[in-house]
Amino acid sequence: MKAARSAAFKNFSGLLKASIDCINQVVEDLKIACAFTELRCTFGDASIVPDICVFRWERIPRDRDEQIANKFLIYPDWTIEILSPKQSPNKVLANILHCIENGTELGWMLDPEEQNIFVISSDRRIQMYTGSQSVLVLSGVDLTLTVTQIFDWLNF
Repeated sequence: MKAARSAAFKNFSGLLKASIDCINQVVEDLKIACAFTELRCTFGDASIVPDICVFRWERIPRDRDEQIANKFLIYPDWTIEILSPKQSPNKVLANILHCIENGTELGWMLDPEEQNIFVISSDRRIQMYTGSQSVLVLSGVDLTLTVTQIFDWLNF
């Protein structure tokens, strides 16, 4: 069991990349939204750096030249965190709840060790998804993913 856990966490960056690629394949060309990795977002008297944050297209901060801004002084529409072995689930959940309290529509907390995903919706309801269950995604995004599909990305 320990070897499987260790191998899974070595592929954290693979899971991160596959998640971003999957989301952006569905939303970016249609200008629905865009997923970013490790982007500092400052809002509600705090700065957070989610593993993945998704912004609806019309909310992506831009500078005078219509380029993506260097600073994101707004909350993401969807925040995704992937637990690492030494990370406190409480701290991660607190970051997601900070986002939700400030306007974020959806938060995910992926737990590779337990192979489940906690989904926090804008009404602060928390649901746990496992196995073949389809996970709730940002409204308006035509994407269906199961927990198994997501964690299979660890094996690429």
